[in-house]
Amino acid sequence: MFLEIKNLSKVYPNGVKALNDITLTLGKGMFGLLGPNGAGKSTLMRTIATLQDPDSGSIHLDGIDVVHEKNEVRKVLGYLPQDFGFYPKVSALDLLNHFAILKGISDKRQRKEIIDALLQQTNLYEERKRSVSEYSGGMRQRFGIAQALLGNPKLIIVDEPTAGLDPMERNRFHNILSEIGEQVIVILSTHIVDDVRSLCNRLVVMNNGSILLEGTPASTVEAIQGKIWSMAVEKTDFTHYRQTMRVISHHVSEGKMVVHVYADERPEEGFEQAAASLEDVYFSTITENRG
Repeated sequence: MFLEIKNLSKVYPNGVKALNDITLTLGKGMFGLLGPNGAGKSTLMRTIATLQDPDSGSIHLDGIDVVHEKNEVRKVLGYLPQDFGFYPKVSALDLLNHFAILKGISDKRQRKEIIDALLQQTNLYEERKRSVSEYSGGMRQRFGIAQALLGNPKLIIVDEPTAGLDPMERNRFHNILSEIGEQVIVILSTHIVDDVRSLCNRLVVMNNGSILLEGTPASTVEAIQGKIWSMAVEKTDFTHYRQTMRVISHHVSEGKMVVHVYADERPEEGFEQAAASLEDVYFSTITENRG
């Protein structure tokens, strides 16, 4: 089972190049798509999900031409967008039943068994008769996964699924995604590095419509090991360090600015070598390709 993306490009009417010759091959498992807002992640997801056409390039999912055979793709696609609305005063049970019919699950008994299993899997069975519009943010996201799993999809796309969730709901959502990712292709689009570290066996960093980095979380961290340096500096001195060194990230701690610098050697007396993390991979990749 493979999703093959070749030379995919998209330019919007306002001149923004949302996708710039994207080429990727994805197999079964969890695939993390990292990048800041405006990187092109959502454009790529929407294009794979048949919601918009590229200007050029191709996408194939197990022999299906995604661009030209949209209905065939939709039969094997599960999609959880960043934001989605709800019918007012309709229960989760009734909504899932409605979506299952649209997915072509016509047998009433089979439909009930599938829906009950999905509600159990997403820990929503006890709340199945409540209106989805009354659900908390985390419950809504779990409902979104339940509807995305209808019809045994080969490909599942989730766009920024944990933004705004509390730690408990985020952990519960991670567990569901991990279980799903063992069976199908799951693309997780996010700007939250922790989500990729926890869930994904491969990742891509995108910005300005282009792929900047591709690999496993472990291999990308290993590649910058020994090149991350850290020091707490006075806030008033921060501008100096930013102008004279490759500062990839910073945060305030105990009234001082802790800076992380990317350098082959100790950039200045006082800097200590820091263990590289996936955050350092992400920030160093983005800062290297500013513009």
